[in-house]
Amino acid sequence: MLLAVIAMILSACGNDAGGDADGDGGGKKTLVFGRGADSIQLDPSTVTDGESIYVTNQIYDTLVRYEEENTEVKPALATEWGVSDDGLVWTFQLRDDVTFHDGTEFTAEDVVFNFERWTTSADFVYYGYMFGASEDDMGGIIESVEATSDYEVKITLSEPNAPFLQTLAMPPFGIASPDAVEEFGDDYFKNPVGTGPFVFEEWVPDDSITLSKNEDYFGEVAKVDEVVFRVIPDNGARFMELQAGTIDLMADLNPQDIGTAEGDDSLQVIRRPSMNVAYLAMNTAKEGPLADKLVRQAINLAVNKEELVSLYEGIGEAAKNPIPPSLWGYNDEIEDYGYDVEQAKALLAEAGYPDGFDITLNTFSNPRPYMPQPKVTAQAIQEMLAEVNINVEIIESDWDTHLAATENGDHEMAFLGWTGDNGDPDNFLYVLLDKDNAKVGSAGNIAFYQNDELHDILKAAQIEMEQDVRTELYMQAQEIIHEDAPWLPIAHTTPALAAKSSIVNYVPHPTGSEPFNLIDIQE
Repeated sequence: MLLAVIAMILSACGNDAGGDADGDGGGKKTLVFGRGADSIQLDPSTVTDGESIYVTNQIYDTLVRYEEENTEVKPALATEWGVSDDGLVWTFQLRDDVTFHDGTEFTAEDVVFNFERWTTSADFVYYGYMFGASEDDMGGIIESVEATSDYEVKITLSEPNAPFLQTLAMPPFGIASPDAVEEFGDDYFKNPVGTGPFVFEEWVPDDSITLSKNEDYFGEVAKVDEVVFRVIPDNGARFMELQAGTIDLMADLNPQDIGTAEGDDSLQVIRRPSMNVAYLAMNTAKEGPLADKLVRQAINLAVNKEELVSLYEGIGEAAKNPIPPSLWGYNDEIEDYGYDVEQAKALLAEAGYPDGFDITLNTFSNPRPYMPQPKVTAQAIQEMLAEVNINVEIIESDWDTHLAATENGDHEMAFLGWTGDNGDPDNFLYVLLDKDNAKVGSAGNIAFYQNDELHDILKAAQIEMEQDVRTELYMQAQEIIHEDAPWLPIAHTTPALAAKSSIVNYVPHPTGSEPFNLIDIQE
């Protein structure tokens, strides 16, 4: 039966991965990457999902970029930079040898154009998340961006911002071609043009995205000629394709398939460093039981987290805080709620729900690096909450639909997760739990949790430049969040990827995605 299925896969795919995709004997190297869902958009400034960032990371460059294995910053489009003594004025010297994929020259005016574009609409969600922009103040903490010469940019802030440089290395701040943005208008999201190591070629929705090597790249020119991102929703089917040779590299390897892959000489297992969290958010803005802190605490007590983490089969550890233990500022002194059904029932009775209540739980259908089996995890929580008379209806949706529903606040409870973007606790706590980001339609804080004391602490941590002081502030923030319980933190994972043994120089980044220009295929 397995051989028959593999034969069907090979027949459907037509060509082996990693080979001469044109069939002309020209030795063209094609890297085929299998993943669980399609990208939502290819304009990195408008998305928060990893499936989109996987692709845009290949197309765009940022002013600065991360080192290959951590979130230390190094030059990219900017060669050097400096900041004024008061932390308000940043000056960047830019490369003078860069062209966009459409052939236009990259200059300081293009940087100005992109920053001005990001302040035109709430659609540019990350700008709002990271720089405090709102409908009343679209610029947020960035007061001005000026081209002081053809290859120098000055950015002036209204207040110091400790993670500012690390933030500029995040994929959402990739520099787009102004000519292409103006040419394609509302369709730019499916016609991306950057300066990165790969050039966009084709997008077949829910099937594949094809990129080609940028021969004129200012950095290290890609080792492969082409990258194809294929959508294969089921983890097991994706692994079978890897075994059959129709893809070269895959994300979200099922935990139960790790041993099989490790025992196959033709394959390799690659572990991504952990910098993530999976969680169940409780919509505190909805009228009803979830508005009560005691109910949210009861839900935390009613869930056997160790049993949930067993579903991760060795790639996860139980979470008690919104930030992972690998991040500085993690508060390990906090004691998790633990598993106590009787105490959960007592809290529900105290809150006025001695007989429980009915509730919905929104989940996504595709696997994510922080939650490899979302539906099974939802069913496990459904069974656990039934023990305290909380009757859960599971609503399963595709990834795009799920994100839209949670950003709009259409849910009561919902699964989601986060992989850190810049190695700073601000990127978890402010983005995911501050009241600034509880905006219907673009919420990063899908618990719609609002706490003024927490807000003041998080804002103070942003402008504080001493890391020791910031650490203390983030420790306090986690205590407040733990007490208010807007989430059920579930797990932190070390996601497993798998690849053919012929794939070399692939270094997975803790942020969840990385440029592919260093990857090679050994014949």
